[in-house]
Formats: sequence, C-alpha cells, structure tokens
Amino acid sequence: MTKPKVLISDKMDPNAARIFEERGCDVDVITGETPEELTARIAEYDGLAIRSSTKVTPAILDAATNLKVIGRAGIGVDNVDIPYASGKGVVVMNTPFGNSITTAEHAIALIMAVARQIPAADRRTQAGEWPKSDFMGVEVTGKTLGLIGAGNIGSIVASRAQGLKMKVIAFDPFLTPERAVELGIEKVDLDTLLARADFITLHTPLTDETRNILSRENLGKTKPGVRIVNCARGGLIDEAALKDLLDNGHVAGAALDVFATEPAKDSPLFGTPGFISTPHLGASTTEAQVNVALQVAEQMADYLVNGGVTNALNMPSLSAEEAPKLKPYMGLAESLGSLVGQLAHGNLTEISIEREGAAAELSGKPIEGAVLAGFMRRYSDTVNMVNAPYLAKERGLDVRSIRHEKEGAYNTLIRVTVGTEQGDRSVAGTLFGSDAPRLVEIFGVRIEAELDGHMLYIVNQDAPGFIGRIGTLLGEHGINIGTFNLGRREAGGEAVLLLSVDQPIPAEVVKAACDLEGVKTVMPLAF
Repeated sequence: MTKPKVLISDKMDPNAARIFEERGCDVDVITGETPEELTARIAEYDGLAIRSSTKVTPAILDAATNLKVIGRAGIGVDNVDIPYASGKGVVVMNTPFGNSITTAEHAIALIMAVARQIPAADRRTQAGEWPKSDFMGVEVTGKTLGLIGAGNIGSIVASRAQGLKMKVIAFDPFLTPERAVELGIEKVDLDTLLARADFITLHTPLTDETRNILSRENLGKTKPGVRIVNCARGGLIDEAALKDLLDNGHVAGAALDVFATEPAKDSPLFGTPGFISTPHLGASTTEAQVNVALQVAEQMADYLVNGGVTNALNMPSLSAEEAPKLKPYMGLAESLGSLVGQLAHGNLTEISIEREGAAAELSGKPIEGAVLAGFMRRYSDTVNMVNAPYLAKERGLDVRSIRHEKEGAYNTLIRVTVGTEQGDRSVAGTLFGSDAPRLVEIFGVRIEAELDGHMLYIVNQDAPGFIGRIGTLLGEHGINIGTFNLGRREAGGEAVLLLSVDQPIPAEVVKAACDLEGVKTVMPLAF
C-alpha cells in the first residue's frame, strides 16, 4: 500500500516530520517557496502542513489534484481559502488549543502593560530620564474586564483575570448560562459590556458578524478611560477610530498584537500616546510552537492513515477510534444516498436521513455527510464527504437529520427519503453481522440486496415467466448475473428486481428490457 505523502511548506518544529513518518506517512520539508513553485509541486501530495506564511489560494488548490487535507499549525486560517478548499473536497484542519495558554498569557501581559504604561516608561528610562511623575497607572484589582468572546482562549483569560481579582463580564452569543456560571463570569449583551468594562479584550475569530465589532459607533459607547487589548484577529477594531479616541482621551490606552493589515508597517496608531503594539506574538512561545506543530502532524496523519477527523473546519470531527466503528455505517449511508440519487427524478428539494436502533447512538454528522456524498454524485463526479454539504446547499437542498431512539424491525437502520413531484421516495438499509451493508427496502417494497458494482433495477408487473425472460435477454447479450434479488408489494402486483452483473449494461440491452411484457421501469445502477 502506498504511503500518504505530506509536504511541510512552512518552518515548524522538526518533530512534526518525525511524527508523520512514525504514523505511516512520507514527508518532505520544503519551505520558503514562491506560490508558483508550490503550485508546480503540490499535485504529488496528499497533505499540506502550513503555518501563516503559505497562502493556499484557488490556483494552488486547482493544481492540488491529489490533496486530501490541509493542516494549519495554529488557530487562524485566514491564509487558506476554506470555501474553495471545501468545494475541492479538501479537509481543512487547525490546532485551536495548542497555543491557547500562550495567547491568553500575552493578553494578560498587555493588560498589565497598558495599565502601567510599561513600554513608554521603559523607553524613557533607558534614554537617561527618570520620568517617575509622568506615568501614573491604574490597578487592575477590582476593575471590570469585558471579554468579547468567551471560548477557549477567552475562558483562560477570564481565569487569569479572576486570579488578579478582576470582575469578568462577557459578550458571546454561544456562551450558555450554565457555562458562564461554571466560569464564574457574567454574561451580558455587547452594549452593556461596552458601558461597564474598564478593560476590554477580544477573543473571537474574524467573521462577517465580528468584523469591526469595535466600530467607531461601538467605541463611542465605551466607558471613558477604557483600555482595550486585542490578541485575536486584525479587523475586529476600527483602527482609525481607535486612534481618534486615544487622541481625545476617551480611550486611556490600547494594546494590539494584531492588525487589519500585516505586517503592519505604517499603522496610523504608531506613535499615538497610550498605544502599545507587538508584532503578532500571541502564539510566540517555545511551548506553543512545539505544541501546534506536533498536534497538526498527529491530526493530519490520523486522517490520512486511519480516517480520523479532528479540529476540521469544514466537516464533522471523527476520532481515529470512532472511524473503524462508523466505517460500515458510512459505507451503507453512501450507498443508500447513491441509490436514491440514481432512482429519484425531477427537481429534488429535500432529503431526510433517519437513524434507528444502534445507528441512532452514533454521531449523525458523518453519516449525513456520507449520504450526501452518495446522493450528490448525480451532480458531480468529484464529490466527497467534504464538499457534498456545500454542493447540496448550492442547489437549495433542504437536509434533515432525524434520530429515533426506539428500535424498529431491525437492530440498526438508516432510511433516506427524498421529496419528489410524485411524492416521497424512500430507501432503507441495515448491517448484517455488524459490518455487512444490506438494502432492506426500496420505495416501500421489502427487498434484501447488496449494493455493489453494476446493477439493474427493474419494476414490473408480478407475473409468471418474467424472471425467465429477463434472464434469457441478458444471457443472449453475454451479460452474467451475479445476484438476483426480488421483492413485491403483493402477489400479482408491482414487483421490484435488483440484479448485479459483471459489466456495465449497454443502452440497447436497457431498451430491450423496457420492451419486455409487464415492464414499467428499467434503470442501470452503479456503486
């Protein structure tokens, strides 16, 4: 079996390459290449490990014909075109926890620096002055710290701030009341935070919702004398407005580790009294650099070798331990999605995925992704679990996932239903012996069949002699039948026949089958 091949294109801890090799990957470390050089090289790799220097653009992704996963050693993925990667079926991972403590500590350090004006005092002292009376600071003890974002890093900042005897409030739409109580912080809306906070720190990703969250308008709502720290992402603060408010004294101090444009060579904030800057040092500690490099190598290798998905930004997580257990279910789900996609015609606007029994106890997102991967093959021959949800969304498909706790006729069952102009069309399958996928129902007709290879689906009137006629027809055209699976609603009524054959069925044979007496539908299938 060929080993997956990984390219490390940015400088990172050398132990990352060792981990890739130990876990069954071949790895090349080639850093500092131009975009053109990387574009020319990328086609031979299954994985790409990066930090912030490599920019993964559509041009690179178009050239990356074998690429399966991109791993960012760090949190921010601004340098990866995630929607385009998703459309190409490439998993994008980051390491959101490897530098959390380091970034949180840097935020606390900047809080202390801006409270006591340490950089300016240092510069003037080293210049031979003794400007003791010019630097009247404030204590942080008893002050209110406002967190914009109370996720992993924000919660660490809250803990450290509480150790400094600060009161912590937070604005975070995803923060539950229970989690707020657990953290010992008060959840508030944004306007309340702006009005009450003595110090504000930002710990949120840059999205359409958070861009310029500290706009000129919102900065104007802050408490006079507020001090602001940003170690998250550039673009969260209106930097020109911040300068104006520093100049007029409404904002007493600000410390930025990140800027809207980086490297920040000519920010309007530079030289402004009360302003402190660092060159994106939030993750710059020895421990953090080692942690994120090792983590990204572990995550990527687990995906390439075992199918485990951790910290992916464009598909559900799936641990290396879960993957083997879910694998037969995902195979069944993909086959059912493919079957209903091939059989259901017209403008399909909705699809529901139901799980019963043992299947209901498993993670639903991977199964949903597998169903969509099979179903969306009617639209694309390059679809996989990563890009299938995006293709479904582009086509306006309403996807519903339903979990039934009660066990039905089977110990485990997955049912896929699509809405058509003729009504709902449903197929269902189970696992035999815990790992053998079987179709057990098709459009309301009970039938047991393996979905594999080339097949022929026939709906006919149940009548004596039909099986002989279809067998004769296939035999006359040199088509060997592998399996023969029958089902019917009632004697003499509508019957369903699923045949597996050893080769693709020519169009003339399909037409000849349609002309047989009693035949209503004939469709070749492929899995």
